[in-house]
Amino acid sequence: MFNKVITNQTKTMVLLMLVFTAIILLFSGLVYFSIVNFSHQRFYELLKIRTATIIQIEKSKDHLDLPENYVLSSLNDEELPMEKDYVFAVPTDSNFKKISQEVHIPDYFFKNIIKQGESNYNDKEFYYIGQSFRYDDKDYIAIASAKNHYVVYYLGFLKRTLLTCIVLSLFFSMIFSFYLSKTLFRPILKITGKVKEISSENLHLRLESQPDNKELNELVDTFNDMLNRIETSFETQNHLIGNVSHELRTPLTSIMGEADVALSISRTPEEYKDTLEIILNEAEKLDKKIKALLMIAQTGFDGKIQKMDKVRIDQLLWDVIETLRRIDSRNNIYLDISMLPDNPKKLKVQGNEQLLHLAVANIISNGCKYSNFQQVKVSLGATDTDVYIIVKDNGIGIPKVEMNKIYDPFFRASNTNNYEGYGIGLPLARNIVRMHHGELIVSSHENQGTTVQMRFPNFYSMQQEG
Repeated sequence: MFNKVITNQTKTMVLLMLVFTAIILLFSGLVYFSIVNFSHQRFYELLKIRTATIIQIEKSKDHLDLPENYVLSSLNDEELPMEKDYVFAVPTDSNFKKISQEVHIPDYFFKNIIKQGESNYNDKEFYYIGQSFRYDDKDYIAIASAKNHYVVYYLGFLKRTLLTCIVLSLFFSMIFSFYLSKTLFRPILKITGKVKEISSENLHLRLESQPDNKELNELVDTFNDMLNRIETSFETQNHLIGNVSHELRTPLTSIMGEADVALSISRTPEEYKDTLEIILNEAEKLDKKIKALLMIAQTGFDGKIQKMDKVRIDQLLWDVIETLRRIDSRNNIYLDISMLPDNPKKLKVQGNEQLLHLAVANIISNGCKYSNFQQVKVSLGATDTDVYIIVKDNGIGIPKVEMNKIYDPFFRASNTNNYEGYGIGLPLARNIVRMHHGELIVSSHENQGTTVQMRFPNFYSMQQEG
């Protein structure tokens, strides 16, 4: 429930605030403790100088014979705030309890001085540093102590200043986080609003590019590409329905018309026979178109449902050419093998031989038909990964404005009225090529001819990908 109410913009703002707060607290703490540490070190250095001065003064005296447990205190003028200095002889039993009670300094501090030669200590207000020294074969300890006004007073001011800065920084970071999150999400909200406007009724609308925003522009371009594909799919579907309706209605109209005419008056058996032959002929055309439509639909599915074998494209091409020449002797086909590879294994593809035969035969047959049986050049070549078949004719070509419809089933170019056909060969061939993970590219110029390139990955490259 909470996640549904809180938007990503709010989450981003809170996250930025948390990050800013953590950074501000981290640096504030770092500054505070660095200054405190520096203050302690600096003050101990001053106390150390004072201790050295005390030792030097005491050693300069003609006679320094302090009784045991006697503390010589406040020897010098105050150089530091509330400075107190002490000098006393080290007890022979190293018991500093009496001295400790007198000067209110813990006895372990004295023991550390004896052990290390120098030690420091501080309570809530005073800082102490002591050093041991030897004079006339006796051991003494000199201690300098003072109040660190900087720590007591100035660090308090530093705390208040840092707290004020932290509060102000949090306030401004909140404003900045709100502004930044709003700026970041504004183009996304704008895109979301525009996407909501797009429906099946206005698929022509496109998202606008966002200035100086590479990532969002990639998203916009990707979405616009998807809209292009959807719009093309919608148009193709509309064209398909129109073409199929027209192609199926024509023979049905002919059948119904012939039957209606035959039944209108009594006719001779010969006339009925002629009418039935016409009806049968039109019914056969209708059956062919329905089968072709079913074939296109089946080849549009995943190619894995088809049986795939190892097929040599050069042998398949020779078989296609022989078949086409046998069907119509006017088919004038020239096979160019100048680009054949040295290794014939490169001509093998993984595919269904019957479907490949059907696709290649359709493309070459179209070339022969629409070039009025002029010579059609078929070239075969291969690279290390692909096999290429290029079919080039010098026929009527395809009008440029109709190139975007050539893969629509039952679509026929406007300059093909004098040629028989159903408009299914090219879309069927493309579906078959796609089933074999290949590519079919058509380039054409009206009255100059058409070139169709088919590319298939060879058997070994498919095995490596698999």
